[in-house]
Amino acid sequence: MAKYLLLKHYRGGPEQMPNARTPMDRWTPDEVGAHIAFMEHVADVLRERGEFVDAQAVSPEGAFVRFDGAGRPPVTDGPFAETKDLIAGWMIIDVESVERAHEAAAFLSSAPGPGGAPLQEWIEVRPFLEMPPTVTD
Repeated sequence: MAKYLLLKHYRGGPEQMPNARTPMDRWTPDEVGAHIAFMEHVADVLRERGEFVDAQAVSPEGAFVRFDGAGRPPVTDGPFAETKDLIAGWMIIDVESVERAHEAAAFLSSAPGPGGAPLQEWIEVRPFLEMPPTVTD
């Protein structure tokens, strides 16, 4: 089994799909509810298969922070990151293969959006490192 991080971006991927162009803050309450219910359904299906590890939605608010030297306050860039950098949420799965991770991501991508049509949003699939990279001279 290998763990994968499935990242949902507010906007992102190689190209924006037509059904994913309307920001969620312009969806009806019923559309938002249907989308969230589907996300919960995906998690339940993955739980039944023993593949679900965890999931969270995250707020669009935030800042980039970095260390600026001993005794100095952290440096922030914000209060908002550029839209392309924002993560809407994530799901961690533990599956047998990268192909299964891709299947789970495609299922997640089929969540309904405005009008109930599948969003076909891009889901970024990132494997967890099992071992730190080997460094050679």
